[in-house]
Amino acid sequence: MEMNRNHYMAIGLILVLLGLQFRFVESLRLTPETTKFLAKKIGKDKSPTSNPLMAILPKTAPELAAQKTIRPPKWLGYSLISIGAVLMVQSLGMKRPE
Repeated sequence: MEMNRNHYMAIGLILVLLGLQFRFVESLRLTPETTKFLAKKIGKDKSPTSNPLMAILPKTAPELAAQKTIRPPKWLGYSLISIGAVLMVQSLGMKRPE
């Protein structure tokens, strides 16, 4: 399938919106299931149950310890916005699909 004007516009719009999302959000907290999945895929399986101190802490502590927080850099939002804007402007210069 050939990429036409509508595809470029849609991809550009998605990148602009994703870039705006990264600009407005300071950090993202993953669920314990997602953190465990990423740890298995990356190869850094740090199970909170293996820590002997977790037996002393309250029951909510393993859930909090199992969550990972991601802080995207500021430049990521700006770069996604600019790439998306370029794709949207480029799509306006292309011929319309038939």
